[in-house]
Amino acid sequence: MPNARIIIVDDSAIVRQVLRNELERQPGIEVVATAADPLLAREKILELHPDCVILDLEMPKMDGLTFLRKLMKFHPVPVIVCSGLTPKGCALAVECLEAGAFEVVSKPGGNFSVREVAARLAELVQAAASSRPRPRATAPTLSSASLLSSTSSPIAPPSTARVADARTGSNRLIAIGTSTGGTEALRVVLSALPLDTPGIVMVQHMPEGFTKAFADRLNTLCAIEVKEAQDGDVIRTGRALLAPGSQHMRVVREGSQWVVRVFDGPRVMRHKPSVEVLFESAAQVAGARALGVIMTGMGGDGATGLLAMRKAGAVTIAQDEQSCVVFGMPREAIRCGGAQIVAPLDRIAKLIGDFTAQRLAADPLATVSAA
Repeated sequence: MPNARIIIVDDSAIVRQVLRNELERQPGIEVVATAADPLLAREKILELHPDCVILDLEMPKMDGLTFLRKLMKFHPVPVIVCSGLTPKGCALAVECLEAGAFEVVSKPGGNFSVREVAARLAELVQAAASSRPRPRATAPTLSSASLLSSTSSPIAPPSTARVADARTGSNRLIAIGTSTGGTEALRVVLSALPLDTPGIVMVQHMPEGFTKAFADRLNTLCAIEVKEAQDGDVIRTGRALLAPGSQHMRVVREGSQWVVRVFDGPRVMRHKPSVEVLFESAAQVAGARALGVIMTGMGGDGATGLLAMRKAGAVTIAQDEQSCVVFGMPREAIRCGGAQIVAPLDRIAKLIGDFTAQRLAADPLATVSAA
């Protein structure tokens, strides 16, 4: 298999050299060029046709987000954003994912050493090099009535309904796990869900800081409330809680309601937060009252957790290969028998609606396609 050919774009000569040195230690990686700004990068991309570009955000002459948008429009190539963990950098990184970036990683520093970042970049480069940039997916179209309620009954506008739902617990639970490509997958699914959707708990593999910006962005796009989880948050109807970066999250029962526990600990399946941790807790606490969904992502995090949910009586769904950016996590879940239903991305919100309306039952024997 030929080496993945990459270009590093960063205004810091030190960062360019450090990343180049570390990435060239990784097998299967060839750094064909570096560039100090997007204008130089453009010429090198047109000349060298790299398999992947590693892109900083804050640069002279043109910012990284503007460059990414132009690149996706005129010369699509897989782009991995390498950004600092500043509030501005995190918000811009989320916009980059919306604009078509393959993935976002944190720059070295703080909790992330140069070696760790380089190893993560190398893994992503290999996956990105075999992918193709995709147009932004469109969420399923719902009527204004169905957006507010899956039963299409008259209901208050979203802002009012959210306040009312703050007192409403949920006797059903939806657990979702995603990684590479998952930010777009979550946008497509969550933006199509009505306010009476049971409480949702989610893990998306992202660094600390990025999860807050991502949850805030989703909250502006969805009828349901979306927030980065805090320890002790109540799982309730019309709310989706996203595990914070660099923290695990599990579901526990406290009295008559479910809450999340956010905690530190070792990485599980090489990740923190880990989908495995979330799914295992959902299997133990919610059992047959739960729905598990695993979507696009690298590796196998969450596969055996989804199987545990299925064995506990939950309905389980895996995204199909054709609609995944990376089919790793769903493939492993299907392979181990964890997925009851295999469905394209644009069908998953409908299946969640069927679960809400109790039209979807667990089947411990067969795996079916919902294409």
